[in-house]
Formats: sequence, structure tokens, C-alpha cells
Amino acid sequence: MAKLYFKFGAMGCSKTAQALITKFNYEERNMRVLLLKPSVDTRDGYNVVKSRIGLQKEAITVGGNEDIHKLYLDKYSDCNVIIVDECQFLTPEQVDQLSDIVIEHNIPVLCFGLATDFTTHLFPGSKRLFEIAESISEIKSICTCGAKATVNARLDDNGNIVTEGSQICIGGNDRYVAMCRKCWLKKLKAQRDGVN
Repeated sequence: MAKLYFKFGAMGCSKTAQALITKFNYEERNMRVLLLKPSVDTRDGYNVVKSRIGLQKEAITVGGNEDIHKLYLDKYSDCNVIIVDECQFLTPEQVDQLSDIVIEHNIPVLCFGLATDFTTHLFPGSKRLFEIAESISEIKSICTCGAKATVNARLDDNGNIVTEGSQICIGGNDRYVAMCRKCWLKKLKAQRDGVN
């Protein structure tokens, strides 16, 4: 029986690399993979999924108003599996559409992405995945102190942690760093106290 999977973790934990490795594993067994990514993620190009270690593949992009179930029925109903990178940027409705594909067509859907934003609040797409996914697993990453990283700290141009702004700000190592909550709070306090 197919499932809706949510594989989440902090920035830099190899989510995208694992998505691309999973794609390779299915294709190695002569299975057809539909690789999707939200169109808001333009960091590595409009239709490119690229990991920090250099793996990359072309993907089909989906806009925020696009019906993924209809897209599947119209163009990709011959695929054996759907893999979604940066799934946190999906709308809750799109997550429901992916679930419908799993239930109605017995196609596994594997979603890879962040759980929370730079303010430690859930992304709407991730929240919906936590609510309805049949399989949820964490891909662990570590803070510079060695503890498990759980916070995706957004940095300004001076390396200070940012706690206000739009939930979506596309960036990589230049804009984000994965931290444990203790180090994040400690750095925020030091910033407020004017200590570097």
C-alpha cells in the first residue's frame, strides 16, 4: 500500500541529496519518477533541484495555485512514484492533492523539506504534512556545538540572526545556518545585549 511520506530536517541535513538519491534508486529499477518542486524555489534555477554536495536534476515546478492531482492525471499518470523537494512551500491544499494521489492511485509520494521557518514556526505545507502523512521521519543535522540542529537561523548581511520578515526568503549557506535552540537563543540574547 502506497503512503504519503514526510522527511524533514534543518537546513543542510541532506534532504535534497536524499531526494535525488531516492530518485536514482527508483530509476535504477526502471521505475518512472515525477520530481516536483515549488516554483517559489528559484535558488538553483527555475526547474533545477540541486543539493549542496552537487547532485542535481531537472524537476517539474508547481505554482502555488496549481492543482497537483490534475497535473498528475493530465501529464504524469504513468509515473511510479512522486518525489517533492522543498515541500514546505506547498500549500495545504497541494498536500491534500498529493494525499489524494496516494489514496486514489496507490502511488507513493515522498516529500522532503523543512518543518519550521527562521522564527521556529511551522510552514503551512509542513504543518499539513505532519497532520496527514502516513510516515514521518526526521533527517538529523548538527549545530556547531555538536547538539542536534532544530532551528533554521536566518542571517543578515552582517551575520546577525534575523527574527522578523517574510516567511519565505530563498537562500542557502549565505543566508541560513542550522543551529540548536540553545545556541540560537544564546546568540539572540548576545545580539540584544550588544555582545559579539
